[in-house]
Amino acid sequence: MTRAITSTLLSPEQGGPVKRTVLPSGLRVLTQSVPGFRSVTFGVWVGVGSRDEPVHLSGATHFLEHLLFKGTERRDALEISASLDAVGGEMNAFTGKEYTCYYARVLDSDLPLAVDVICDMITSATLTEEDVESERDVIDEEIAMHADETSDHIHDLFAEQLWGPTPLGRSITGTPESVAGLTRRQVAGWYRRRYLPANMVVSVAGNVEHSDVVRLVRKAFERHWVSTDAEPAPVRRGSRRRVPTYGGVRVHHRDAEQAHLVLGMPGLVRSDNRRFVAGVLHGIVGGGMSSRLFQEVREKRGLAYSVFTFGSAYADSGMVGVYAGCLPKKAPEVLDVIRTELESIASGNITPDELLRGKGQMRGSVVMGLEDTGAKMTRIAKAELVYGELPTVDTLLHRIDAVTLDDVRTLAADLYAGAPALTVMGPFDEDTTTFAL
Repeated sequence: MTRAITSTLLSPEQGGPVKRTVLPSGLRVLTQSVPGFRSVTFGVWVGVGSRDEPVHLSGATHFLEHLLFKGTERRDALEISASLDAVGGEMNAFTGKEYTCYYARVLDSDLPLAVDVICDMITSATLTEEDVESERDVIDEEIAMHADETSDHIHDLFAEQLWGPTPLGRSITGTPESVAGLTRRQVAGWYRRRYLPANMVVSVAGNVEHSDVVRLVRKAFERHWVSTDAEPAPVRRGSRRRVPTYGGVRVHHRDAEQAHLVLGMPGLVRSDNRRFVAGVLHGIVGGGMSSRLFQEVREKRGLAYSVFTFGSAYADSGMVGVYAGCLPKKAPEVLDVIRTELESIASGNITPDELLRGKGQMRGSVVMGLEDTGAKMTRIAKAELVYGELPTVDTLLHRIDAVTLDDVRTLAADLYAGAPALTVMGPFDEDTTTFAL
């Protein structure tokens, strides 16, 4: 490929315009123009996450995300943060299991600054030995802080239990031990091997013109990859063999006023066409105040303040589960009620009214979840990087409307029949007799 290739993914009538340009280096630039907005969200997505790391580099992707804010050939850490603060913008990043994202939200007139700063970080991070050592301590603090947030930490422990020693089962941040073992040379090597233009997607939403964004991005990246000629990386697909999962019970002792429980099992992979059925099922089981679990656990019995369902889908694996936080003495009863309700739903006990509420909840979530430029930026980036398609909002709503009661009952039977895993955290002995499945 020797020249840029531009195409229109969605017309204005379809909810766009959304345009896509592939540069000769394989770097992809996607924009969604929203003329009525005065803000712009600019993001650079890199197709690397924690699940790509070998064991000896556990935590390297997240470590690298931190280091890119520490300085470049042109800016130190203060200049990076101050540049966007000075125009009222905001900038941040996050690392997932299958991708990393750096983004900034600014006024439309300040887009050139956002492009320059973020792309400078992506292409020209210095990764000095001094920065590596100082940020190592910061990451240790982040790991410790996350461990103190028990309602969040238990989800990491559940993933570890469900997926075991596989990359999906490991924490995105790594452990204090793995972070302590990472050297500057290892992190810099990870940077050079993974941060390549063909493995990146630039995604922008707001009051923008596509041609202007492409020009700004080409200028920002040109000096670094002017001679590179490559095809974009393909959409991440899973292997034919799914990631193995493990069941059973694990109890983690924690001196706390509240007990935390996560009961879950294998879910759908990201490309599964039943994901819309799963979304409706989520609303029925534990996705809102009218859901089965909220009504049974909180409203009728007063057993817990917080109870909800959740799910995660990856290229070759997924999970579904229920979280509940309650007084320790109530934990066994909460677990019994959750198991009873899941068994009831798996047996087909779902009403037409529940189906309508589940579909309505999902419809509202889809539409209202796209009301800001950050959400639009994320949607078109994920469509390019991990889904391989960008359906219109009307198409999404049609797929939700097409879900039938039989669809939901069949999926519930399939999902909730899977080997369950239970993770418990609280002031309990670390044995499993109290919480046997």
